[in-house]
Amino acid sequence: MAGELLLGVDIGTYSSKGVVCAPDGQVLAEATIEHGLSLPRPGWAEHDPDAIWWGEFVGLTRALLGERFTGDDIGGVAVSAIGACVLPIDAKGRPLRQGILYGIDTRANEEIVWLNERFGEASMFDLGGMALTSQAIGPKILWMRRREPEVYAASRMFLASSSYMVYRLTGRLVMDYHTASYYNPLFDLRNLRWDGRFAEPIVEIDRLPELLWADQIAGEVTAEAAAETGLKAGTPVTAGTIDAAAEAVSVGVVNPGDMMVMYGTTMFFIHVTTEPVPDARMWSTAFALPGRYSIEGGMSTAGALTRWFRDTLGREELADEAAGGPNAYAALAASAASVVPGSDGLVCLPYFAGERTPINDPDARGVYAGLTLSHTKGHLYRASLEGTAYGVRHNLETMSAMGAPPKRLVAVGGGAKNPLWMQIVSDVSGLPQDVPERTIGASYGDAFMAGLATGIVSGQDALQRDWVTLAMQLQPNPAVRPVYDAYYRVYRDLYVSARDELHALARLGDGGNM
Repeated sequence: MAGELLLGVDIGTYSSKGVVCAPDGQVLAEATIEHGLSLPRPGWAEHDPDAIWWGEFVGLTRALLGERFTGDDIGGVAVSAIGACVLPIDAKGRPLRQGILYGIDTRANEEIVWLNERFGEASMFDLGGMALTSQAIGPKILWMRRREPEVYAASRMFLASSSYMVYRLTGRLVMDYHTASYYNPLFDLRNLRWDGRFAEPIVEIDRLPELLWADQIAGEVTAEAAAETGLKAGTPVTAGTIDAAAEAVSVGVVNPGDMMVMYGTTMFFIHVTTEPVPDARMWSTAFALPGRYSIEGGMSTAGALTRWFRDTLGREELADEAAGGPNAYAALAASAASVVPGSDGLVCLPYFAGERTPINDPDARGVYAGLTLSHTKGHLYRASLEGTAYGVRHNLETMSAMGAPPKRLVAVGGGAKNPLWMQIVSDVSGLPQDVPERTIGASYGDAFMAGLATGIVSGQDALQRDWVTLAMQLQPNPAVRPVYDAYYRVYRDLYVSARDELHALARLGDGGNM
């Protein structure tokens, strides 16, 4: 097996994971590292690029090689990370500040408004296939130019999280087309290239990296990187990509009509298409692999909401877990499972960090509506799960209205280990979900793309043949659909009717005035 093993590493919001795989997809080693998320101000979300992005890549690689493998055994390396993010580096490749994260970071709202007023929403949408939202990186670079001019002036290049790891590994400044799709309004979606027509107030185009596909080789491990990681100098490294795209690949979501539902810290959707399907409510991107596009979307809080609930309202369950009792999440789910669908008249708007698609409202806020003295913690937890399911349905209905209804749903992510949550999503949406045998995550998709890029894996057909098998298909319960239809209508109407008040609360909570 010398020189034929594949290393994949993914850096997530709260944890990082790596795998070593054989050419047939067999997982030979796994490792995980937990880390924190920096929230220096309301609406800001950041990572330390050296301690988390590069530091955990090094730590995972060392752990994965361990005593069993050496750098000589690794034939290809691929990385992915949260996205889209932005990190300015100076002329010597050193980070100039912490990395600014994806759509959960909403600091550039004023810049979005300004760019829309200057250039017009329609013209920027025509170029990039997406409206400017908190997911867009162009406004965040403009934010740096306005608010941190000394950082902007010293910046040689603006990189994504995966790009920074590839740079530290190879010395090459590259970015994949999928990640670049989120650098709007600087990217031409149809012609797959950087475009300068709206760039003048934001950034010079030559301060953005070379573009490649995620399964293309970007460079080779340098001697310096080899000394840090234990990899062999000269080992091929791909261009990297965003974690959600790598996770889609990891479970076989690569053909038109396939859609991944990622139950992570946030809820993320990737629906593979043959052509761009632009719509201002969703995100239209180039996919990780050549010849494909994708409709994408994301909810700002999914696992983040259940984690908040556990840490804030589930302290009794956490104490029981610490004393040797059941897992706190499992205990909360058991309590919620005893509650009837609809949570006895309770609806949750899960907008605890604003909301991304399809409402694209960073000033939305979370709500539990319909509370009575009869409601319990179990009701609140079930309503939280149901609220995220209503958000999934809203996204699915939006894609169908765009003329691109998903044909196959595949559930992945940590939340896919919660049977109650997945069942609620299927019941609310009325759609089945394929559940893979292995939901290892983006690092597994990275390893596969490293195999494609190097030729160690013979072709994409090997994904379905060797790498991905299904454990089950979860079916919706048609008996509860009428109940959830009624609650879903309340969910949709509640946001519309309360929107102004939620925005007022957002301003007040940020120290502003009415």
